[in-house]
Amino acid sequence: MLVPPWLEPLLKTTFFAVCRTHGAAARSECNMYCLDCNIDAFCFYCRSTRHKDHQVIQIRRSSYHDVVRVSEIEKVLDISGVQTYVINSARVLFLNERPQPKTGKGISHICEICSRSLLDTFRFCSLGCKLVRIKRNGDANFSLNGGKNEALIQERDEGISRRRVTSSSRHEEEEEDDEEEEFREGLQQDISPPTPPPPPSNARRRKGIPHRAPFGF
Repeated sequence: MLVPPWLEPLLKTTFFAVCRTHGAAARSECNMYCLDCNIDAFCFYCRSTRHKDHQVIQIRRSSYHDVVRVSEIEKVLDISGVQTYVINSARVLFLNERPQPKTGKGISHICEICSRSLLDTFRFCSLGCKLVRIKRNGDANFSLNGGKNEALIQERDEGISRRRVTSSSRHEEEEEDDEEEEFREGLQQDISPPTPPPPPSNARRRKGIPHRAPFGF
């Protein structure tokens, strides 16, 4: 599922109206949205009474536009490709497209949908523009599972490559060991001195029986 079922209703919801039930309270503005119930916005007090233990995100305002903190939305949505901004020491992104009268000269990065100038090499200025792109071409994704699957596939491929390299290295080491053993045997044969010939026999030949010279008379 490229788009979660709660995203489009979220982008169409009107926030910061006064809560009908808790209008007299201090924090009665409807700036929260429940991803489980997927209904209208509600206030801080409605959350504690009706949406306890639910997935709830808080919407904030910047220059009259709705924004959400990256730390909240990235837990439930793949926000890759969407431009983020730092506002009041918090990194946020815009929910919907913000009209721009004219793109300035020398702008190298613009939104693929509304042509709004971007600060970095992002593709979209808001979640709404990324949604439009997905509906048109399907070459983007909001699902966190898609990113996890890609990571698992990459990890699996890397593991197979590592095993192949290890197996190949072991085979090469075995061949090197065999070659080294053969080399040692040949070297030993070359440097071994030849067997010396048997020493000559020093035994003397036995002489015959001695005879006395005859005496003269």
